[in-house]
Amino acid sequence: MNIASITTHALSMSLPVPLWTAHETLGSASAIIVEVRTDDGLVGYGEIHGEPMKQICEWVARFAEVVRGMDALDHVVVWEKLFSLTSPRPGGAHGSGGLPPPLSRSARPQIMAAIAGIDIALWDIKGKAAGLPVYRLLGGSNQPVFAYATGGYYRDGATAKDYADELTEFVKTGYRAVKLKCCADGMDDEVARIKTVRAAIGADTLLMLDMNAAYAVDECIMFARAVEPHNIYWLEEPLHWYLQPADFLRLATATTIPLAHCERELTRFSVRDFVTSGAIRFVQFDATRFAGFTEALRVAQLAEQCSVRIAPHLAPNLHTHLVAAFPKACFGVEMLGNAMRDPLTPGLYKQPPELKDGHIPLSEAPGFGIEIDWEFVRHHTVRS
Repeated sequence: MNIASITTHALSMSLPVPLWTAHETLGSASAIIVEVRTDDGLVGYGEIHGEPMKQICEWVARFAEVVRGMDALDHVVVWEKLFSLTSPRPGGAHGSGGLPPPLSRSARPQIMAAIAGIDIALWDIKGKAAGLPVYRLLGGSNQPVFAYATGGYYRDGATAKDYADELTEFVKTGYRAVKLKCCADGMDDEVARIKTVRAAIGADTLLMLDMNAAYAVDECIMFARAVEPHNIYWLEEPLHWYLQPADFLRLATATTIPLAHCERELTRFSVRDFVTSGAIRFVQFDATRFAGFTEALRVAQLAEQCSVRIAPHLAPNLHTHLVAAFPKACFGVEMLGNAMRDPLTPGLYKQPPELKDGHIPLSEAPGFGIEIDWEFVRHHTVRS
């Protein structure tokens, strides 16, 4: 069963209203579907979230030439071959053995995203070849996976009550945990906004804060102490992007609120340093952004050994399979609570993940159980 072809489908939809976080403005929802076909007719689908989409699709096309003809079930061999292209190798400075020269350092995020999409599609093929869902290949059982909803993206004219009402609707839908985007405004305003949300959702609902790397260490300690009375379950991406495990550890020792991190880490190697430092309690590696399901599985194994809980970033249709394989170490998966932030997923998949009693039920469909609405894809494909 060899890889015959790899193609990409880049999709984008405008958001109903412009949104922003502490880090960036958001005008659209986008995704890249990677389609891998084998020479005996099996098709696997991967999903990528990254930018710029055109560049990522170009890397996928280049990698398709490298891995064509390889065994589609040898996902580790394929992963290692592609990953090796990012580093020097004997005689490889100008390209050798049918392989290109070492790949551009400046394009590593896009390269790792391209590897991710191919790798996820190969896991989908592996499940389909075995006639099993991926979580069963990993030894997991068919038990519903806990899910939480993220909201509170900033929008023009919205008040603290509006954000509180938004997250309250998530609770009414059945979510037992919600996450609020925060830290785009001044600290006093943010603390007041969080207080309003907590009062609205009640004491029994878990409340996480997604800070989008808003603070330096000393500022973040002040913020953490200010929000501690509101029973915060975790602080996510609390520190500026360039700060390292030692800085997170300093923050962790200064607050009672656990830290969550690592959705923007490219590989298991940098995640390892955060996990083993003891600085974080929740690891959020995203298989669709960087390195794929093979690398996410390695991260999950390390997290389990270090008593750090697994809480992957978004893509619940894929990440449910990962957390289901680690029942004692998982926290759950993330959902975007409404179409204001995610108009794409409900139309892209014929059976998108659905919430029941605060959990996402698993199915017995082989692979990741993905069934794509190709008419929707054709309508929302980005033309380069």
